[in-house]
Amino acid sequence: MDTRTGNIAIARVRDLAHRATARTRYLAGHSPARIAILVFAAAVLLFTALLMLPIASRTGTVTALPDALFTAVSAVTVTGLTTVDTGEHWSMFGQVVILAAIQTGALGVVTIALLLARMVTRRLGVSGRVFAQSSIGTTGLGDVKRLLRVVVVTTFTIEFVLMQFLVPAFIVAEGSFGWGLWYGVFYAISAFANAGFTPHVGGIGQFADNPWILSPLAIGVFVGSFGFPVILNLIRAKWTRKRWTLHTKLTIITTIVLFVLGTVAWAGFEWANPATIGGETWWAKIGNALFASAMLRSGGFAVVDTESMTATTMLLSDALMFVGGGSGSTAGGIKVTTLAVLFLAIWAEAKGTQHTNAAGRRIPNSTLRLAISVVFLGATLVLTATALLTTVSDATLDRLLFETISAFATCGLSVGISAEVGPFGKYVLSALMLVGRVGPIALASALAVRQRKELFRLPDERPIIG
Repeated sequence: MDTRTGNIAIARVRDLAHRATARTRYLAGHSPARIAILVFAAAVLLFTALLMLPIASRTGTVTALPDALFTAVSAVTVTGLTTVDTGEHWSMFGQVVILAAIQTGALGVVTIALLLARMVTRRLGVSGRVFAQSSIGTTGLGDVKRLLRVVVVTTFTIEFVLMQFLVPAFIVAEGSFGWGLWYGVFYAISAFANAGFTPHVGGIGQFADNPWILSPLAIGVFVGSFGFPVILNLIRAKWTRKRWTLHTKLTIITTIVLFVLGTVAWAGFEWANPATIGGETWWAKIGNALFASAMLRSGGFAVVDTESMTATTMLLSDALMFVGGGSGSTAGGIKVTTLAVLFLAIWAEAKGTQHTNAAGRRIPNSTLRLAISVVFLGATLVLTATALLTTVSDATLDRLLFETISAFATCGLSVGISAEVGPFGKYVLSALMLVGRVGPIALASALAVRQRKELFRLPDERPIIG
């Protein structure tokens, strides 16, 4: 009887394992976006459990679920928003867990999901390759395998280079080799990942006058915001501009334009603000403006009090954070290429041309529709989350909007709302960070997979617009 019961139990386990494997293969071949979401959720749950361990906090007590979950989501989505001070609340073990979560996010849930899909199915199907094309930005379905390797190699290489500058700078600043090494490694990973986490109590404001630390951080964030497809194209083209793809050109041009405009506008709006940079020298003001503009690309580091900025600067920050960085990068937002495509379409409409063109190339109408869809999704998510936060917070609308956009765009700049809204608000922002990181990718891949040719054409009729 015991032997028979044992055989039945073994058979059931085998049946469950077979069903799980079959389901995974089906998802890998037909819906890799779901695998990405599942891997993302599994990573969040794992790091949440680790952060709730008593050893993870400095006081040796269990961290509340809302705070542990929020921190895990913020780290895995490389956002940088926090409900507790990272340097004050978390122990060394907790900070190591956070750094591991950031590195997981930097490598990308897409990379992990696609590697899993390839491991299970031994190949990447058409839908899997389209998902990769939409999420990490490769221009050809045959480039996916190589791009996955480039993602990993490029990430570790750039982080190692940043460490070469940050470790000596922190050794000098801290007067300790051990702490200098730890801070250099932590900030190098956090900078390139556009995470914005800082292990120093109170943030990096204490290094506001140290260019040897702030400059590598700004450069790491700026490079990380370009995206792996751009880096791969630059490597292939050997920096020859004629061989740049349209995606590379749009990303670099739009990023530089936004960076310059952001620097000028931020400096102009905060130049006389005594609560931020009003009392600094002119060169310090320019340096702060450059650093702030770079961080609005989704960096999340801040050397001035974000809450003390003028209302105009906060509105400017909302716009820049919502745009975010390049496709296939560690930055969030609707992406700079989305903005570029929309502006090009508006310019084409203003000129009366039938097609949207740029750099000697025609942009398909399907790309324009996709850009509109991503913008609409982002705006809807921000609006919904802001409305939910108004039910649990008495904060002003501009502060709530700033925090929700920062969460959606995985930027990490904060005006303190995350720590004030209670458990419900923290869950709302956590969900927004997750959806903001995965949602646009899943939407883009889903729309790309569902594109099909129509065998007939309906008569044209233009509704009145405007």
